[in-house]
Amino acid sequence: MRTERELLIDVLDRLNQAGVSYMLTGSMASNYWGTPRTTHDLDFVLAMQPAQVEAIVAAFEKGFFIQSQSVRQVFRPPNQFNVIDEQSALKADFWLLRDNEFEQTAFERRLPVTLFGVPASIATAEDIILHKLHWHRITPSERQLTDAAGVVDVQAGRLDTAYLKTWGAALHVEHELQDLLEGKIRPKTT
Repeated sequence: MRTERELLIDVLDRLNQAGVSYMLTGSMASNYWGTPRTTHDLDFVLAMQPAQVEAIVAAFEKGFFIQSQSVRQVFRPPNQFNVIDEQSALKADFWLLRDNEFEQTAFERRLPVTLFGVPASIATAEDIILHKLHWHRITPSERQLTDAAGVVDVQAGRLDTAYLKTWGAALHVEHELQDLLEGKIRPKTT
């Protein structure tokens, strides 16, 4: 049975070899920037072109359950597909980079890091906070808020608050953001 860490390393290796621009986001990225918690999937944003579909399918055809038709349909809503690890049943979700200003800006701001010895591109701490608040607004979830609070807690003093406030207002999450910055929403301690 593979661990989440082993799965992450494998998926990063496959994406790096496939040559598709990506950004790690979601809970694994909030674990990197904030308070770690167990997660059962990986989330990536891909800047993928139709000509790269076969490279993605080939990268994941061994050791993963992948539906090539789902990958081909990623250019239509809901612009998402996933792969399931055959050893652990853990999955990786892939979202096509959307053509909106916030998503494009977040993707341009992604940072190169090394995760467990593997090169990776990851969303910035600020963009993880904003994504978590945005998803909480769409589907209210304490987990999204506590993940965001964990990032604020760990990254305190290093966050670009002007960027956060600008996009917080644009994404209509300014009240939740203010509560985070003031410490009214705290990370989970257990």
